[in-house]
Amino acid sequence: MRATEGDQLVQHGRIVGQHDKVGEITQVLGENGTPPYRVRFEDGHEALMAPGPDCTVRHPAEPAH
Repeated sequence: MRATEGDQLVQHGRIVGQHDKVGEITQVLGENGTPPYRVRFEDGHEALMAPGPDCTVRHPAEPAH
């Protein structure tokens, strides 16, 4: 997984009915775009994340799915 500041981190819902959480990557702390990332979510919450298999990175030029 590689990201740059301004990309979106999408944490997919793990159970039926749980919505995806989308946050903006505000800081990349790993080398060459690798985790961990500082992420600001839509509700204003900020977290330091080392994303697992339930997460994807969405680059600004990519369409939303």
